Amino acid sequence: MVFGNFGPALCLGLAAVGSAVGCGLAGMASHGAMAKVEEGHAKFVALSAMPASQSIYGFALMIILQGALQKGANDFAIFGVALACGLAFMISAIFQGKACSSAILAVSKKPSVFGMSFAAPGIVESFALFALVGGIMMAS
Repeated sequence: MVFGNFGPALCLGLAAVGSAVGCGLAGMASHGAMAKVEEGHAKFVALSAMPASQSIYGFALMIILQGALQKGANDFAIFGVALACGLAFMISAIFQGKACSSAILAVSKKPSVFGMSFAAPGIVESFALFALVGGIMMAS
């Protein structure tokens, strides 16, 4: 059971690392954009916060996986699900941060593209959602 309990923690940890990196990347772009434009700073902050959602997914899946372990699920299987989903969350958050960085640059140059600037980061996030749903299904 000890090995299995490491899995849910790893799932959250990897997701949090990815969110930190992704938000950091987008935040740096946001600061650069804020230094160049006089208004619309809240748009940059909103875009730079997008990769934080993967930590929420990691936390939710951690709770679900812990519940599966308490119900007697195979700890090696739970570890595998946690590792795979945690890596998916981490990589998705990092690349979402990169997509948000480019969106911030685009919005700073042309504010009218703000609404469409959420498209690419949203597509990247969808892969984290697929991992979350898959993890929930495998834990059930």
